[in-house]
Amino acid sequence: MSDSERDRRERARRLRARPIEERVPDVRDGLTRIERVVLWKLRELEEERGGRAVSSAQLYGRVVEHVNLTPDELQRVLARLAGRGHGI
Repeated sequence: MSDSERDRRERARRLRARPIEERVPDVRDGLTRIERVVLWKLRELEEERGGRAVSSAQLYGRVVEHVNLTPDELQRVLARLAGRGHGI
């Protein structure tokens, strides 16, 4: 089995292990709980920094206080929110 196949299977296993309320998009806006937390913390950090850009490391530190995810999972969420991703 290749490394990419192993990574894909590990991501799928981690996703299945998440509670259903974290995986299913809300009917009102299509966001998952994780996406909502990411956007909430991003806005909070931008306000603290006077509108300046926020590094993904800073954002990760704030997000993991509320949801359990890896830095790679955060990057996939950010890509999807920016319209460049195809799922978690």
